[in-house]
Amino acid sequence: MAIKSFDELIAKVKSGRKSTVALVCANDEHALEAVIHASDIVNAIFVVEHDKVEDLNNILTALGKNPADYEIEIVPEGMHPSVCAAKLIHSGRADFLMKGKIMTGNLLKGVLAPEAELRTGSLMSHVMLFEVPGYHKLLGVTDGGMCTYPDLDKKVGIVKNAVQFFHRIGVEKPNVAALCAIETVNPKMQETVDAAELKRMSLEGELGECYVEGPISYDLAMVPELSAVKGYTACPCCGDFDILLVPEIVVGNVLGKCITYTAHGRMAGIIMGCKVPIVLTSRGSSAEEKYYSLAMGAGFVGE
Repeated sequence: MAIKSFDELIAKVKSGRKSTVALVCANDEHALEAVIHASDIVNAIFVVEHDKVEDLNNILTALGKNPADYEIEIVPEGMHPSVCAAKLIHSGRADFLMKGKIMTGNLLKGVLAPEAELRTGSLMSHVMLFEVPGYHKLLGVTDGGMCTYPDLDKKVGIVKNAVQFFHRIGVEKPNVAALCAIETVNPKMQETVDAAELKRMSLEGELGECYVEGPISYDLAMVPELSAVKGYTACPCCGDFDILLVPEIVVGNVLGKCITYTAHGRMAGIIMGCKVPIVLTSRGSSAEEKYYSLAMGAGFVGE
């Protein structure tokens, strides 16, 4: 049965095997707060460089926790922290990753290193998940955090990553809206050309079990009454999309922040495309967002 809310996602996570997140460069107060807050849904291993162990212990103590109560993995000299965390994945000690006090680019450099053995050959992309007030199910938005100006090939990878996640939460055939400013193909607007091609590919089964509609504007995708008014009657799923595919990162970034800060939606996000998901939240993210993002990662890897 498809999961339609964060509460249902949390219940699913709690009903299964408790997964473990490897927190890369764990000497980060905000990330530690998130993991501690989510201790009811995930276990954690704190991956930390040798010269940062004291910092980690001090932060845990300041948070009212005893460092001895936690599993701490010290990065061997000369090894990248992400590679150390990846080895925990391969040994079965951890199930997915989370960014700590490390630059995103450096984190991903280690994740993509051959010795990490986390690459799948797929594009890596960011999948945001929202509970939108007034909408009847969880809504994905991609990619608003990683891929900047994707061409058609990259959009194929972005769609496949998002669809893979929705399959894992019980949506057998996700509906994907390839968002554009208009509903017709205009050769001068490459996103409309790409959207039409993605629709063709989905109809021919080239994108897996999903249906892509496009080009389509946001209002028609979300409000079925408007699709009737504008004569956009060929779409079978207006008002019932699972995933909104944005044409480039600015659209996804703005849309995500509008849903969160203006429409008061609840949000989570992970990076897909590796052998395991990566939780990567902003330092300004709320504790709630970090909690749901950890649940999102756990929900993907959970049995």
